[in-house]
Amino acid sequence: MEEKRCVTMDKIVNLCKSRGIIFPGSEIYGGMGNTWDYGPVGVEIKNNIKRCWWKRFVQENPSSYGVDAAILMNSRVWEASGHTTSFSDPMMDCKDCKSRHRADNLIEAHSKGAVNPDVMTNEEMQEYIEKHHVCCPRCGNCNWTPIRQFNLMFKTSRGVTEDNQNVIYLRPETAQGEFVNFQNVQRTTRAKVPFGIAQIGKAFRNEITPGNFIFRTIEFEQMEHQWFCKEGTDLAYYDEFKKKAWDFLTDLGFSPDHLRYKDHDKLAHYAKCACDIQYLFPMGWSELNGIHNRTNYDLSRHQEFSGKTMLYNDPLTNEKYIPFVIEYSIGADRLMLATLSEAYDEEALEGGDTRVVMHFHPAVAAYKCAILPLQKNLSDKAREVFSSLSKKFMVTYDDAGSIGKRYRRQDEIGTPYCITIDFDTLENDTVTVRDRDTMEQIRLPISELEAFINEKIAFN
Repeated sequence: MEEKRCVTMDKIVNLCKSRGIIFPGSEIYGGMGNTWDYGPVGVEIKNNIKRCWWKRFVQENPSSYGVDAAILMNSRVWEASGHTTSFSDPMMDCKDCKSRHRADNLIEAHSKGAVNPDVMTNEEMQEYIEKHHVCCPRCGNCNWTPIRQFNLMFKTSRGVTEDNQNVIYLRPETAQGEFVNFQNVQRTTRAKVPFGIAQIGKAFRNEITPGNFIFRTIEFEQMEHQWFCKEGTDLAYYDEFKKKAWDFLTDLGFSPDHLRYKDHDKLAHYAKCACDIQYLFPMGWSELNGIHNRTNYDLSRHQEFSGKTMLYNDPLTNEKYIPFVIEYSIGADRLMLATLSEAYDEEALEGGDTRVVMHFHPAVAAYKCAILPLQKNLSDKAREVFSSLSKKFMVTYDDAGSIGKRYRRQDEIGTPYCITIDFDTLENDTVTVRDRDTMEQIRLPISELEAFINEKIAFN
C-alpha cells in the first residue's frame, strides 16, 4: 500500500504562490498553459538544487567537466540524433470539443496504471481506446480522430529574407551539446577515457499533456551527465551511476520509501539498458530521473553526419574506438517538485494549532537564516547582523508582526534557522537561534553565527 501523506498538489501549488516560490506564467494576461515563473524564494531553492547537483557530479569528480552549449544548434545535429524523424508523441483530437490528448496518457489514466502503453504500437493503442470506450477527459465524449505522431520540437527559422531562411529548432534536450563537444572537451582538458561531460540548461518540448504543476512543462531545465567509457566497462558504470543517482537523492533528504528503480519496458533502439528512479509524487509514482546505457550510438551518428572523427585514441594501448556513453539525466524542475513534496509537512502543535513546515535540507533552503528583531527599535543591531551574514550566504530580514507569526512564515519557506535580536543582544552580543525542525532555541554569540550556520548547511 502507498503511504498516506498530508501533501497534495493543491497544497503545494497554493503554498508556492502565497510564499513567492512559483507563480503561473504570464498570469496578468490570463496565463499560458504549462509555463511557470520562479519567484524570489523559488529561484533560490532551484539554484541551490542545481548547485548541489553540480558539486556532487562535477566539482567532486576530477574526471568530469562542465559545458554550457548553445540552445540553437545546426539542424543537422537533430537529423543525426534522430529527433527530426522520431521525436514524437501519439496524439488524438476529440472531434467534439477539439481538445488534443496523448493516446498513451489516456490509456494510462483509464486503466489507472494497470496497462503500460509504452510497449504498445499505435494500432494497439487505437484498438484499446476503441474497445474500452476511453472518453475525452474534457467533454466526456468518445469521438476520436486516428492517432497521429506529433513532433515535439519547436521549429523556427533563421534569416533576414524569406529566401534565406533556414529551419532551426529549440533544443528538445541538452545531451546533444555534450556529444558534439566530445572532441573539444577531450582535447582541451587532455581527459582520458573514462571521463564525463555535464551540463545544466534549458530545453523545450511542444507537449500536449496534463499539467501536474511543474512536473511536465514546455520549457524546462535539465541536469545531464554523460560518462564516456570503453565498451566492456559500460555495464559496471551503468550500475555505478544508478547508485550515485539514488545516493544523491537520499543525501538531499529523500526517504528511500518514496523512491524506486523502474527498468524500461521498451528500450530505445540505441539503448543497451535503461532505468528510471521513480518518486512517489502527490499524484502517484512517476519518473524523476533516468540512467541510460546509450552505447556508442550518439558519437557514431555525429561522426557519420558531420564527417568529423569521434574516435578516441587510447594513449596506453594506441587502440582507437568510439566510446560508449552512460547518461544520467534529471530535470531541475521535476526535482524541484519532488523536493517540495518531500519537504512539505503539517505538524500539530500544543493548543490545537497546526504549522506548515518545509523540511528542506539546509543546503537547498532559499535562505539559510532569517534575522528577526524582537522589536523595531532593535533594527539597527539587526541590520548590522544581516549585513555581516549576507556577505556569506542568503539571509532574509523580517520585522513585521509578532515573533510567532514571523517564525511561521519562515517555517513555510523552509528557512532552517531564525536569529532573534533582543535587548540582551545589546548588552552581551548574543542572539537566540531557533531550529526550524525541532523549534528548540539556543543562545549564541554573534561572532559564532557564521561558523555555526556554515557547518549546518554543508552538502556532503
